Amino acid sequence: MRSAASLARSALNAVLPARCMLCGATVAEGGALCGACWGELTFLGSPACACCGYPFEYEVPAESLCAACTRRAPRFDRARAVFAYDDTSRALILSFKHADQTHQAPAFGQWLARAGAALIADADLVVPVPLHRWRLFTGRYNKPAELAFALGREIRKPVAADLLQRHRRTRSQGHLSRTARIRNVEGAFAVREAWRARLNGMRILLVDDVQTTGATVEECARVLKRAGASAVDVLTLARVIRPQS
Repeated sequence: MRSAASLARSALNAVLPARCMLCGATVAEGGALCGACWGELTFLGSPACACCGYPFEYEVPAESLCAACTRRAPRFDRARAVFAYDDTSRALILSFKHADQTHQAPAFGQWLARAGAALIADADLVVPVPLHRWRLFTGRYNKPAELAFALGREIRKPVAADLLQRHRRTRSQGHLSRTARIRNVEGAFAVREAWRARLNGMRILLVDDVQTTGATVEECARVLKRAGASAVDVLTLARVIRPQS
């Protein structure tokens, strides 16, 4: 017997057919992509760097590290992303970030749960990368928090949206070099006092929309570990993939 929620969705789709989140084509249910748009996304998975999740072009031993992580271990423990940040995924993410398409969040939560299964198994708490209060005022929605709550509902783990605070307003990271990004976010984050006594020994899953150079999540990881977290893993919708030498 079909549930009331299922019947309600069917009735709504009969009146207002579900649309692809990217191109607007009719799809079977809301929060989905059509086959063509799905095929345009570059989903990430194995084989990949055991630390940062950088994709390898060939099979490697399970604990292999990429060149960047071999040269310098990141401050986080592991990072994974759903897909590569490219023209297709950029359009999807920008519609979520700037067009207030918050109905996409449940689908993103499901994708994050699949991509981050290994990280989620070890996590005690889900924590979004915080926005400065002025960004919240002008942006209306806290996108990393929306993703964190969608993921938390999917995996049934607690979400602490108030654990980290961005107490210093930073420049947009968009056109900065890696070195400039690191300087830009240095000292920008802090653990709220109410969480300090509870953080000791916890494994944190840090959630954000896009990882570019990793400067922001590394600074968050540094602050969390300094406050007592035993490990910090990172899970994002997308990550920029640059050639490594």
